[in-house]
Amino acid sequence: MLEQVLRELHNWFLAPDGVHYSTFTIAGGRLALPFLRRGQYFRIVGSVFSDGLYRYGPDMPVLEDETFTGAIWALAVPKAVADLAGEIAAWEKKYAGISLGPYAAESKADYSYSKAVDPRTGGAVTWQSAFRPRLNPYRKLGGTG
Repeated sequence: MLEQVLRELHNWFLAPDGVHYSTFTIAGGRLALPFLRRGQYFRIVGSVFSDGLYRYGPDMPVLEDETFTGAIWALAVPKAVADLAGEIAAWEKKYAGISLGPYAAESKADYSYSKAVDPRTGGAVTWQSAFRPRLNPYRKLGGTG
């Protein structure tokens, strides 16, 4: 979910001098990145199999072996943003199926039902709209950084 949140924010929280262009080799499912610290988030850009967001260290998922020319973005994601992504993931698990159903309201005889509506769009409430006020301080307008 953190990757989706960073995309929504248009903000990857690049560390100073954080973009490293090179030819990288993933061998045995691992990628050695001496410029990263354990627990630091990073983004792979330009690989065939492994583009995405990861957290550096022994708990990292095993990657597909490959050699690629691309970039590794060293990130400095604030703890508050990572924590917010966790809250959003919990919200999604609880409400996603409900908020994206085909009906906004229904009534039959003595029964009626209506879902919350996003006041800005008039559509279903999504994680983006539910968390907009808390996400806004971290937004960048356009760009990739």
